[in-house]
Amino acid sequence: MAIRMLHVYYRMRRGMTLGVRAACFDESGRIFLVRHTYVPGWYMPGGGVERGETALQALEKELREEGNLELLEPPELFHAYFNTRISRRDHVLLYRARVRQTAPRKPDREIAESGFFALDALPDGITQATLDRLAELAGKIPPSHHW
Repeated sequence: MAIRMLHVYYRMRRGMTLGVRAACFDESGRIFLVRHTYVPGWYMPGGGVERGETALQALEKELREEGNLELLEPPELFHAYFNTRISRRDHVLLYRARVRQTAPRKPDREIAESGFFALDALPDGITQATLDRLAELAGKIPPSHHW
């Protein structure tokens, strides 16, 4: 019983959350971005890794749900980040992916807008974190360890 209590304590005190995001590029080199209904700004698609789910399974699920996207090849893990904007225990894996959209993504309660954008014509309101990740992916700045 004491060991079980210690496990519960450590999970509550030291638990870590893990998320995945992807820089999704189509065959024309445009990036796919989403604008959620519950936070301002444009983001790369992604979400949390659930219990019993691999990072790749979570990524495929989020791409399908947020953009009707399917991977054309295995995604490339670009970098791991510590994200203190969510909590002091959140980490995000960023992938680079080549994708195709199986059908346009219609707005709903979660996604207000989505679409592919040329890198020199990004939408107004793109988040600074998204701009930073794009600069890192392009080799303009070194990857940060913080989201």
